[in-house]
Amino acid sequence: MDDIVPRELISFADDEGNSVTVTVLGRAPGWPAVLEAEIVVRTPFVSGRVDLALYTSRLESWSAALDRLDAGEDVAWMEMSRGPSIFVQLTGERDCPEVVVEDESRSMVTVRVPFVPPDDWIADHQQRLRKVMDHWVPLLSA
Repeated sequence: MDDIVPRELISFADDEGNSVTVTVLGRAPGWPAVLEAEIVVRTPFVSGRVDLALYTSRLESWSAALDRLDAGEDVAWMEMSRGPSIFVQLTGERDCPEVVVEDESRSMVTVRVPFVPPDDWIADHQQRLRKVMDHWVPLLSA
């Protein structure tokens, strides 16, 4: 039954072995309105992970970010908040989309990951977000 619980909120990946994912791990113990999540970066050169707290307003801001991406704009998600930030640049330094993960508050590390997305990647992420919100948000307010 656990495999039907939507866990993967973000998955930027390509055939070159580059990926950035955000995975929901579950409700945060002791924090009824918070989800535990993690950002995982994997490339042939560098790999790492960082913990992330998700709550309804962060999921809603990801929805707004996806709308801006769909309109052709670069986005910053969770910028200027405690914890890591994710930036999506539609035309990065290598003339392809890239994801930048910053963890200034803890490790002070920034990782830039180029990726070649499939044609429907924004619609795919909108669907991922809907599934995560439909399942998890009612549990956060319970």
